[in-house]
Amino acid sequence: MLAFLSPWIIGFVLFTAWPMLLSLYYSFTHYDLLTAPSWVGLDNYRFMFGIGTIHGQHESDPYFWRAVRNTAWIILVSVPLRIVVAMLTAMLLTRPKRGVNVYRTLFFMPSLAPTVGAALVFVYLLNPTTGPVNRVLETIPGLNAPLWFYDPTWAKPALIVLGLWGIGDAIVIYLAGLLDVPRDLYEAISIEGANAWQRFRHVTLPMITPVIFFTLVIGVIDGFQYFDQAFVSSTTAGTSPGDPQGSLLFYGVWLYQQAFTYFHMGYAAAMAWVLFIATMATTAILFATARKWVHYGGGLS
Repeated sequence: MLAFLSPWIIGFVLFTAWPMLLSLYYSFTHYDLLTAPSWVGLDNYRFMFGIGTIHGQHESDPYFWRAVRNTAWIILVSVPLRIVVAMLTAMLLTRPKRGVNVYRTLFFMPSLAPTVGAALVFVYLLNPTTGPVNRVLETIPGLNAPLWFYDPTWAKPALIVLGLWGIGDAIVIYLAGLLDVPRDLYEAISIEGANAWQRFRHVTLPMITPVIFFTLVIGVIDGFQYFDQAFVSSTTAGTSPGDPQGSLLFYGVWLYQQAFTYFHMGYAAAMAWVLFIATMATTAILFATARKWVHYGGGLS
């Protein structure tokens, strides 16, 4: 058995366990890739959270908490929207009698597009002066078209629009969950006089809670690692990552800048470990609460 598993064990040690342990060590050092790491203890974490003193002085990362707030915003807004829109779209796709496969394919196709390419397309579509979206909006009397990626107020909503465009993968998962709901449950509750809302509330929703839970966990994990769309849109529409005015400075973007722009590898490793712990803690909380609201067909919860 050990010989059978040895390729996986060797790969796990070399490419997962060892890099993680190395990054944990670097998180307690000052390391710039050019010189040997020097031990600084908890200074990287003190600088990150702005607590304590470093060499007798109070120092803190001026952009860390902004990145945390932006990341929390994208998780709290985009994940529920993704779940609701994907669920409603999947419910609509269960109704057509003709061309249903064509509709399902059309809704799924955007999720196949690379995130970088999709972000570039949306930067063009939402361009305030030359983009087709604003040209249409400007024809509406009394409506001031937003500046989208050039306005700190509209930059994150523009990312939400981009994210909702590519929810085809979630739609397919919800579609599978909806089609798996036993028909006899609907027939039984209909006999008792239930209307459409009551059928959804007491049959559909409980039966697809495993799907909701899955998309919730995946969405939260993706939200913590949000990077591609924000980095591409901010560097294409603005002059630096996080533009305009830091509204698109997400945790992953700031971590990338620390590592590969400023070569603060030790501090970036510390940020990566904080991100890992936050992701694991949030996922553990979701799993702990799942017993109260996720219902499985086999009776286990």
